[in-house]
Amino acid sequence: MKSRKRMVGEVAVIALSGGLDSHSAAEIRDKVTGQLADHEHVVVDFSGVTCVSSASIRAMLLIYRQAQALDRTVAVVGLSPEVRNVLSATGFLHFFVVAGSVADAVTAVEAKGVNQFERAASVA
Repeated sequence: MKSRKRMVGEVAVIALSGGLDSHSAAEIRDKVTGQLADHEHVVVDFSGVTCVSSASIRAMLLIYRQAQALDRTVAVVGLSPEVRNVLSATGFLHFFVVAGSVADAVTAVEAKGVNQFERAASVA
């Protein structure tokens, strides 16, 4: 499994490629959760992922929990039908912003951040 990080504005985009198995799941989890410490929004691009294992599902759950603890947003893009079905069957799909492209994901998470800010301002 390889990963590459780039920035799109203030959003960290992590592109994955290869198989997401028990050997690489912890590495990817650590890479994504590390970005959550520094960035409000993270997009994980699964376009290059060829297969997933149960360990990768656990990694996604831990990423979600860390995002919730830090009040961050994680979006996923490029889900193959296999990955989408696994995330849907486990109930994890609704934990993330799901978009068709990196550009759509960036727009969605930035809008979500604005909506959260507007809600907080209206309560104050």
